[in-house]
Amino acid sequence: MVPTDLSAFPVGEPNTAFAQYFIGQSYLAPLSTEQVPIFNVTFEPGCRNNWHVHHASSDGGQMLVCVAGRGWYQEWGKEPRALRPGDVVNIPEGVKHWHGAARDSWFQHLAVDVPGEDAHAEWLEPVDDEQYGKLT
Repeated sequence: MVPTDLSAFPVGEPNTAFAQYFIGQSYLAPLSTEQVPIFNVTFEPGCRNNWHVHHASSDGGQMLVCVAGRGWYQEWGKEPRALRPGDVVNIPEGVKHWHGAARDSWFQHLAVDVPGEDAHAEWLEPVDDEQYGKLT
């Protein structure tokens, strides 16, 4: 059962369009599709997205604003960072990373696409189950 009271933001619908890039179930609620796209992304416990990169020929990238639960963020070659409500993650264009829920917690973040020229995401390999399993 999906909790409906995680935060002030709606959980949204199952994220079927991007399901192939997630381990576990995520949900997507568009909050703004004008000016700056903003989406509330909800992750069930243990759900995370694949490694990916936000590319752009100029500007671009992504910001995450954590609003509920516990989650993780990791850049390639760096230690994972625990995320809690109120945390903000600034992801520059070209940085390989992943984000998702802790194993035992639902997690929500607002995903803000930073406007950029020719902006697009490149989806890569899944996060290694063994490495993810070590996160507490």
